[in-house]
Amino acid sequence: MSKKTLRITLVKSPIGYNKRQKGTLRALGLRRMHQTVEHEDTPVIRGMVAKVRHLVRVEENA
Repeated sequence: MSKKTLRITLVKSPIGYNKRQKGTLRALGLRRMHQTVEHEDTPVIRGMVAKVRHLVRVEENA
């Protein structure tokens, strides 16, 4: 049984946003524009994505 994952892509530059949002992106593993990372779908990751939802695109994978 495979776990549900989230594919998160940085689509907007964090330049000009506050340090907390930049830190959240770093914690998610996003360093460059159009970089994509995959994480397990957990409440912690969902909360991080919610804080930077204006900068990222999220796709759900089964």
